Amino acid sequence: MTVTAEPTVTEDEPSGGAAADRRAGQAAGQGAGQGVRSRSQHQRRKRIVQAAAALASRGGIEAMQMRTVAERAGVALGTLYRYFPSKMDLVVAVVSEEIDLLERSIERRPPRGGSAAERTVEVLMRATRGLMREPELAEALIRSLLLSDVKTDFSERMTNLMLRAAVGPTGDIPADDRRRVVARALSSVWTMEMIEMLRGQATAEVIQSRLEISADRLLTD
Repeated sequence: MTVTAEPTVTEDEPSGGAAADRRAGQAAGQGAGQGVRSRSQHQRRKRIVQAAAALASRGGIEAMQMRTVAERAGVALGTLYRYFPSKMDLVVAVVSEEIDLLERSIERRPPRGGSAAERTVEVLMRATRGLMREPELAEALIRSLLLSDVKTDFSERMTNLMLRAAVGPTGDIPADDRRRVVARALSSVWTMEMIEMLRGQATAEVIQSRLEISADRLLTD
């Protein structure tokens, strides 16, 4: 008769549910560790972007030297380059942060104009006032849009903000829809008007008047 030996179970190798529980615990611990690292990385990235924005607000793009940004953010220069391979990548991140602020502001307090054109202009003027609180930073951001070869979604995000203000949710508006084309054109007009303002060649009142005319002509069928 053949005798089959019973498998030996030791304290180091729990069997059945105990082993499964241990593996699940290890996986949960790894997941928690990854979550902590992810939050830490997010906080570090945010600290870098805030440092860059603070420097740009005082001296424009020229003040955003990578080593200076790293020192102000309290990170190693190599760490900074891992997050942002070039200075323009960092500038684009600052631009994105400014749009985030504008989006949150508009969500909290949506435009109340009676027409699509009025609501669209309100979005653009709120963006103008927000940027012009820090003229050096505004100039740095506008210059980055004109000179950078780094891909940015600035125009698309501004277009979507205007469309939401003008006609509501934008998910079902295709790229070739006249409304999207018009909103993108207004975004370009606004960028050029910002340049005029930064050069001291136009006031906020003049810019608003021009945008109202442009929006009324473009958004009225």
